Amino acid sequence: MLKKSIRSILASSQKQGWVLEPEAKRLLSLAGLAVPNFKWASKLEGALKAAQRIGYPVVAKIVSPQVLHKSDVGGVVTYIDNDAALKKVFQRFSKLKGFAGILVEEMLAGIELIVGAKIDHQFGPVILLGIGGTEAELYGDTSLRMAPLQETDVAAMVKCLRAHQFLEGYRGSAPVNMPELTRFMMAFSDIVMKLENRIESIDLNPVMCLADRCVAADARIMLKQE
Repeated sequence: MLKKSIRSILASSQKQGWVLEPEAKRLLSLAGLAVPNFKWASKLEGALKAAQRIGYPVVAKIVSPQVLHKSDVGGVVTYIDNDAALKKVFQRFSKLKGFAGILVEEMLAGIELIVGAKIDHQFGPVILLGIGGTEAELYGDTSLRMAPLQETDVAAMVKCLRAHQFLEGYRGSAPVNMPELTRFMMAFSDIVMKLENRIESIDLNPVMCLADRCVAADARIMLKQE
């Protein structure tokens, strides 16, 4: 059964048809998935306080119900390292369509993966794992499984990737923490099954896999239209 707080997020997002990123990350966190340390600020003063609390450098993203693809409007800025730079970004974002504030969050480094789910009209929930980041579509290196996942599915999905050696540690690079990736994927599968009748798709890109955890650095949840 869905938690009351998750049902509330879905209900408040239904009008626009998708969940704003801060709320999407709150939903994921409630479902047991790791997300960056973040703050949604509608005023400059709040954004500056958030950055100081999180610690520079930070990422800033536009929050707008009229901007679904943030990168297309220059709505994502990384490696902001001081108050003056954040102020400039805030002022620019505030002129974008539907501005409702900015998301200030911690910078993360690690192997970039894409994790997604789509509710197929024939097969039901289908889960995707692949090489992520801004070039994810260019790589097209993904594997699919029908939900719900079993733990053995995650290792099998990794093995199906052409770049699986990259995740397993390649030429001295640190491997992905497989127990943490498995835990992340199982929690994702669980929430997808619970949301099956309420969503069309979920895209988490990138999911940053670090030595000790996997974190959903970006989240897009498209809702089923009532």
